This record gives sequence, structure tokens and C-alpha cells, in this order.
Amino acid sequence: MKRITLAIAAVTAVVVALLTAQAANAAGVTASFTKVSDWGSGFEGKVTVTNGTTSSLSTWSVALDFPSGYTVSTTWDATHTGSGQTHTFTPPSWAGPLAPGATVTFGFNGSPGNFPGLAACRLNGGSCAGGGGGTVPGAPTGLSGTSSASSVSLTWSAASGATSYNVYRNGAKVGSPTGTSYTDSGLAANTTYSYQVSGSNSAGEGAKSSSISVKTGTGGGNTGTKQAAPYLYMGWGDPPSPTAVMNATGIKWFTMAFILSSGGCNPAWDGSRPLQGSADATAIAQIRAAGGDIVPSIGGWSGNKLGPNCSTPEALAGAYQQVINAYGLKAIDIDIENSDEFENEAVQDRILNALKIVKQNNPGIQTILTFGTSTTGPTYYGNRLIDRSKELGANIDIFTLMPFDFGSSNIYNDTVGASQGLNNKLKATFGWSTAEAYAHQGISGMNGLSDQQEMTTTATWQNITNWAKSNGLSRLAFWSVNRDRGCAGGGVVSNCSGIAQGDWDFTRITAGF
Repeated sequence: MKRITLAIAAVTAVVVALLTAQAANAAGVTASFTKVSDWGSGFEGKVTVTNGTTSSLSTWSVALDFPSGYTVSTTWDATHTGSGQTHTFTPPSWAGPLAPGATVTFGFNGSPGNFPGLAACRLNGGSCAGGGGGTVPGAPTGLSGTSSASSVSLTWSAASGATSYNVYRNGAKVGSPTGTSYTDSGLAANTTYSYQVSGSNSAGEGAKSSSISVKTGTGGGNTGTKQAAPYLYMGWGDPPSPTAVMNATGIKWFTMAFILSSGGCNPAWDGSRPLQGSADATAIAQIRAAGGDIVPSIGGWSGNKLGPNCSTPEALAGAYQQVINAYGLKAIDIDIENSDEFENEAVQDRILNALKIVKQNNPGIQTILTFGTSTTGPTYYGNRLIDRSKELGANIDIFTLMPFDFGSSNIYNDTVGASQGLNNKLKATFGWSTAEAYAHQGISGMNGLSDQQEMTTTATWQNITNWAKSNGLSRLAFWSVNRDRGCAGGGVVSNCSGIAQGDWDFTRITAGF
């Protein structure tokens, strides 16, 4: 009986020892960070490494990811190396193994002050919270990126064992997608950003990928969609079949007029025809079926407009979004005119802030502002619109002038003069070169006779088209396809140009842009 008791006691001791060892090993190796002090221009940090296992730890490595702009100035009781925003600490040369249950601390001073805390902490490649190793994912490979003016789209190859990823811009964590792609939005134009990606799982965060640099587009952004897009108006002027015009002229894009308010902050064609189920929606479907596309013109000279009726930029952006969603648009044009919008500074700012929101919510969409001009360039309100677009970060892609209705006796010279004036303004405001500024410009003319009896013949329009094309402008339009029919002596009417011409001559010339 005594031998049995002793045997049971021996077995119990072994089991207790095993459980104690397992419990000790389960604690693993941990590292904890403490901000000791912060004096505004700098801070002191301390890290404690604890060996919670039953075995000596021959070495350790603690990697701390700082927020963007923060760095280490001095270190004690550890060896420090830095790469971007990642700071790695290892034992000093004089340190021995870390005994079971023992702790070791090291410290550093960093700058600037008001340190908000770590972006990430890794111990021996695993989680600082425990394990001190584990099976963390390897570094992702194949990281690549493409950009618009305000966003960068990243893709990479999957890292084995990763259940999620961490995206770092300029060393600061900006996203945690579960898949192998991520779009970083709301960026500044014409700016280079550095990116890295790491994988994470239950064991912790793995090593970061190699870094890549991606530059956002110049200025307002996506000027890649060059548009020869005359106005087509389905509520006025004996609207022609858009596909018949396309087949006769080769035109691919139309600017569809006009989106107004149907009451409050609700968009509708002419303020009365719904976005779906209208002649406008039918025309858009026909244009796309024939291989073309459209940009809606929101606003105009007259009517009840969205800009004054939507009380906030967010509400106005929501109205624009309804139009974008209705047709899956690549571009929108805000035709900002008259005293209710163009000459109303509060509404100008509301439109610009709304377009900023639209760009953030619809990466890659092209935003266009169309407005009047003098013969030498933008007027006071045009200059203000451009200045405020820069100040508010609206990222407008194309600034389109309407060079008519200012009493011109030579519409070609005055169109060129106005465009050159706009070019100078854009260069001064955004710091662009001449070519970069022209890539953010457009012309929207008036074919035949204008409201003030200015004359634009087909020959003159051909010269304007040639000038715009040779100088690299990104948009060419005219008012309108409905009027692109001859009626010499007919005056300024809705369904013909008032001059002698063939049907669709101006559209045919524009298609060559």
C-alpha cells in the first residue's frame, strides 16, 4: 500500500511539473512599451522584455513602428537600427542570455513630442503580447501600385498564413484589408508616397514587404479621358437621334444638358424629367450601345439649380452621387453660371467642397468646371473659383471656358486669348508648366451665331479645334448639336445655327479633336 502511495505521489509530481512548465511556456516572451515622459519637443520611451518561458533566451529583437514624422534620437541598453518608420532594437554586445522569468529594459529618446503611441510592435517577428515568435506570415511580395491624382491602388501577392494585411504609407499604418488589394484615397496631387505591406495572423504581424514609391497624378488628377463632347439637349431644339449623329460624324462623347433641381436637393433633367425612364436615359443607353459615352452638365445659365438648393457640401455631393450612380459615370461637368452660383461665393465654395467629396468617394472620376470668361482670361469670379479650388483641395481635373457672349468681332483670336489667360492663371495658382496647365483646360464654344450675334463659322471652328488639339487641351465642346444644322439668316434659334452649313458640320469637326 505504501509503495502504491509513493508511486501515485511520484506520478502526481511529474504531472504538476509538466503542467507548471506548460503554463510557464504558455506565457511566452513579451515586450511592453511605456512612454515615460513627454516634454512637447521630445519624449522618452521604455520597453520591457520579459522571458516567461522556462528556458534561457539567447537573444531577442523588438521592432517598433512609429507614426509618420517621429524618430529616435538616442538609445541606451540596446542596439538601434532604423528603416523608415520602423525602429529595431537588439541586445547590446555586453548582454548575456535572458534567464527564465527574467526581464530586461531599454530606453530611448524620440522626437518630436506629443507622441501618440506605437503603430505596431513585433518581438522576434511575432506578437509583442506573447509568444515571442510563433508562425507569423512572411513578407508579402509583388507589391505594385497605380494612381490617380487623389488615390493610389495597391495590389500584392498573398503571404502564406496571412489572414489580414497592414498597409503602410510613409511608415504610418493606413489600412488593414483582408484581401490582397487596397485603395488609399484622399491624397495630394503630384506627390510621391512610399508604401509597404505586411501580413498578420493570430501569431502576430510579419515582416514588411519591400517598399515602392508611387506618384499621384499632376494637379487636379485624371485628365486621361480626353473629351470631344458637344452638348446634346433632349428637352429642347428638335433633339436629333444621337446614334444618327454618331454614325454621320464619328463623335463618341456628348455633354448632356441639363441636370437641375426638381425641388430642394433632388436632381432631375431640366428639373422635371427623372434620371431613369426619361428621354435622356434612353439617349444615354443608345449612345453607350453605339460605343460612346456621356458627361452630364449640371447647372447652366437658367433654371432652379442644385448649388443654391443643397444646403451643405455633403448634401450637394449626395445629389451629384445620385447622378453618378444612375449612369455609372466616368466624368461630371458642373456648368457654374449666373449670380446664383458663379457670382455667389458661398455657393462656389459649396460646389468645390462637394466635388472634393465626390473625388474621394469615386476614385478615378473626372471633375470638370465650366464657366464664362473675358477675352483675356478668367474674370474676378473665375479667378476666385480657381484660387478656391486650390485652397480647398478640390482636385478639379478640367477648367473649361465658354469664350463667347462678350461681344467678340474675332472669335478665334478671343478664344485663343482667353485660353492663354486661363493657362497663365493655372500656372500661377498650381505651379504647373504651360503643357500641364493646357492638359487641365477645355473650350466650350457656341456654333454659328451666339446670343450676341458673334459669328463662329465652320472654318473658324476648325481653326479653334486645331489650336486646342495642338496645345494639348483635354476638352472641346460647343452649344449645341441641336443647333448643328444650317439655316442661313435664321437668327439665334434652338434647332439651327443661323448660318449656312451642312448638318452636323461642327460635330464632325469636333470629332477630330
